[in-house]
Amino acid sequence: MMHPAKMMIAVGVIVAGLGLVWLALSRMGISPGRLPGDVTVRGENYVVSFPLVTCLLLSALLTAIGWLAMRWRGPQ
Repeated sequence: MMHPAKMMIAVGVIVAGLGLVWLALSRMGISPGRLPGDVTVRGENYVVSFPLVTCLLLSALLTAIGWLAMRWRGPQ
């Protein structure tokens, strides 16, 4: 099992990396959370938004990270 301090550092590096990716995508004109396929309903006095494609991409990314982490850790 990984030491808690090392785990916190790893999580911090991952969060910082995701922040940099988010910033890079925003500067390229691809706004995370407003991808094609995201559903937005605008009424006279309300806005309802569900980022469907963003959720699917985020799920695939987190699944890949989890799979790689388990593969890197090796069998127990």
